[in-house]
Amino acid sequence: MGNSKGADEAADHRPTVRRVAVVGTGLIGTSIALALRDRGVDVLLSDPDAASVRLACDLGAGSVLDESAQSRPVDIAVIAAPPAVIPAVLRGAQDRGLAHVYTDVASVKASVLTEAERLGCDMATFVPGHPMGGREKHGPGAARADLFLGRSWALCPTGKAGSEAVAAVAELARLCGADPLVLEAEAHDRAVALVSHAPHVASSAVAARLLSGDDTALTLAGQGVRDVTRVAGGDPAMWTEILTHNAVPVADVLRGMAADLAATADALNALGEAREAAGDGDGHAAVAGSGAADRAGDDVLEPVRDLLVRGRSGQERLPGKHGGVKLPDYTVLPVVIPDEPGVLGRMFAVAADAGVNIEDVRIEHTPGLPLGVAQLYVLPAAVDPLARALSDDGWSVHAGS
Repeated sequence: MGNSKGADEAADHRPTVRRVAVVGTGLIGTSIALALRDRGVDVLLSDPDAASVRLACDLGAGSVLDESAQSRPVDIAVIAAPPAVIPAVLRGAQDRGLAHVYTDVASVKASVLTEAERLGCDMATFVPGHPMGGREKHGPGAARADLFLGRSWALCPTGKAGSEAVAAVAELARLCGADPLVLEAEAHDRAVALVSHAPHVASSAVAARLLSGDDTALTLAGQGVRDVTRVAGGDPAMWTEILTHNAVPVADVLRGMAADLAATADALNALGEAREAAGDGDGHAAVAGSGAADRAGDDVLEPVRDLLVRGRSGQERLPGKHGGVKLPDYTVLPVVIPDEPGVLGRMFAVAADAGVNIEDVRIEHTPGLPLGVAQLYVLPAAVDPLARALSDDGWSVHAGS
């Protein structure tokens, strides 16, 4: 389906990408810009939302693109906009000669290509793309320079773009730390329906059930349900648009999921009925130790076991989070923190005074108590000095926990 070799062959003589325009300073556009700036690329930023551009610039993602100035074209223009508006934005950028080569970041490809051709876009300079990285958060404030590190970056050239244009966009992906993968638009849309779009709907379905849970049930929620429902925190309007543009492939995957869930529900319901028939009105333990009933239960539960086994096997097929890229092995340092304003700022100030960079932080809140645990991700060599500095400042540090 995909062909990473195609991207490699297109880049036998890798082009030099020096200047890039990013049109759209949301999460993806700003993350691309930050990654490119880290590699010394000159990045110009544009967005209809002036506040979004200012924040991206303040984060170091680049400088504002002067739309009125007549300047030489940049090497590549990245259209980081919603799928519905990409074709029109692309046509406008091409009409004013913004770049030599253009690409986009939409998570759907076939509908974007169809509309771009209808609008008369120059397909010889357009290489559709889709970086496979994202977060449930949105906006430039959530952007990260390492968002695409080790991720696949789909390239879906139509055949009208020359090898030099494809090579340029492949090089842009590599500069962002990604692995370019060439495949057809329709194959791309089927693939993302399976690994991204339908899973988002499934996550939302689980999260929606939580609306019927009482406070006691939600207090018992652990990391498992948080992991399953994390992506359900995405923007509903954005995801409605994505699903609309990839409707049929997503529907096909969801029908398969629904069949599995229906078979599982039927099996569990049948087990309950069998137990009730065996004499336990609650459908619980009356059949335990009853050989015939247990064997009947085993038969009834076969669809459940089958789904769980296939699920584990499918999960094991997923590549590592960062592919083959070797990342630093961070160590987690747990610190108990009070739930009050300014606490993170004070803790980060102690780390700064100790000369330690906190690479990442995650906070686990303690239900019913005015405190939580900050999980500080640092390089192994920084654990001891950071633990000492925080302890000396009065923090409750749990190194080795």
